Amino acid sequence: MNAASRICARSLALLALASSPAVWAHAFLDHAEPRVGASVGHAPERVTLWFTQPLEAAFSWVKVYDASGRQVDRGDKSLEGDASVMRVSVRALAPGKYRVAWRVLSTDAHVTEGDFTFEVKG
Repeated sequence: MNAASRICARSLALLALASSPAVWAHAFLDHAEPRVGASVGHAPERVTLWFTQPLEAAFSWVKVYDASGRQVDRGDKSLEGDASVMRVSVRALAPGKYRVAWRVLSTDAHVTEGDFTFEVKG
């Protein structure tokens, strides 16, 4: 193998490593129930979030707030399935807007966070 071939082979190996899913893996929110931005006809009993990667339970959380900023979840977050589904139950929600905030640590040690709203119509 000549010098140019070695450089080309190393470049291809680095490119393959850099594009590997393990290198770019983060736990992003895939979907939620209630859905992001949804208006629901009746109050949910829980909020469920599905992520693209398994989560570390001890370092991941979800909180639900009413329009005045008061926390309305029960603080009983749990991970289910392959640890990529996080749930928290909520108190009886009155009609209004609610904000769901989350911060998660995926099993590959990457932190992501975000929030979204939903509305209870009544």
